[in-house]
Amino acid sequence: MFKNKEENIAAQEASNSSNIIGKGTIVEGNIETFGNIRIEGKVNGSVKSKSKIALGQSSFIEGNIAAQNAEISGEVKGVVEVSDQLILRPSAVINGDIVTNKLIVESGATFNGGCKMGVSQKEIKIGDNGQTKPFEVKKPTTPESKTN
Repeated sequence: MFKNKEENIAAQEASNSSNIIGKGTIVEGNIETFGNIRIEGKVNGSVKSKSKIALGQSSFIEGNIAAQNAEISGEVKGVVEVSDQLILRPSAVINGDIVTNKLIVESGATFNGGCKMGVSQKEIKIGDNGQTKPFEVKKPTTPESKTN
């Protein structure tokens, strides 16, 4: 009984946490978090959050993104999966597919890939029994890759 209550409190505290990867920072590998994350630097790997991912104008992600909500102002090369709402700001450049429930594309944003909307998303899983497992980086679908 106490263990479940303690686990619930720990999970709630983790989802309220905020993480920042500053401009000029380069991360090699996957990132997983229960809380919000803001990225201004470069990530060579996938990023998962059970909350919100915010990518600043100077950000560059080469890998997949999975989150409940996301706001993108930087560049992404990979698949973007957002279970609730995805916002593409005017400076956003997406080279890959998008799967989301709601999509807001502001004037000036660039998107090269396929899009599925209104799809019920599976739950975003962070780690497995305390073990963090990397998830596969899918190659983006671009007009060049579709030619025969």
